[in-house]
Amino acid sequence: MIPGVPTLGPQVREALQGYVALLEKWNPAVNLVAPRTLSEVWLRHIEDSAQLLPLTGGNNWADLGSGGGLPGMVIAILSRDTDRRVTLVESDRRKAAFLAEAARLFAPGTRVIAERIEATPPLSADVVSARALAPLDRLLPLVARHLAPGGTALLLKGKGLEAELASARRAWDFHAEILPSRTDPWGAILKLTECRRAD
Repeated sequence: MIPGVPTLGPQVREALQGYVALLEKWNPAVNLVAPRTLSEVWLRHIEDSAQLLPLTGGNNWADLGSGGGLPGMVIAILSRDTDRRVTLVESDRRKAAFLAEAARLFAPGTRVIAERIEATPPLSADVVSARALAPLDRLLPLVARHLAPGGTALLLKGKGLEAELASARRAWDFHAEILPSRTDPWGAILKLTECRRAD
């Protein structure tokens, strides 16, 4: 059971378990996640990623700087029986190879782009997500590049969010909603809409 996510069917649950096993297998060679977090992989990574899903209804989802697939691959697996299309953008070729293998095995139809985010043609996504990718003032140009008009950004952030928001507002206008993380007492989900450069 993942809080906020409908009851998982057996195929989705099996796919998540397979993804976790693949993550653990590849991690020593590719460093997909911090090794110390693997002992709490379901809380720290799967549930942390899954908590984004109930926050939006968008069907075209882009995950930037996907790394080991968090949150993007988790969203893709949870969406495998829906119309939602998920694109993962990751410039590190080894991590992109992991993502491609995970997509092949557990989330068919998921697109993996092994390019730098700023070099990827605009994806016009309804939802753009990112986890621990960059400070907000550096992240917003990347988000805005790939977000469709009227779209929503869901950004998993840690400490210092208020300072990041203040810095970003010097160059950007946006509507921000800060939601508490269900899995990290120091974390938050930043939900952004109406993102545009300030006049």
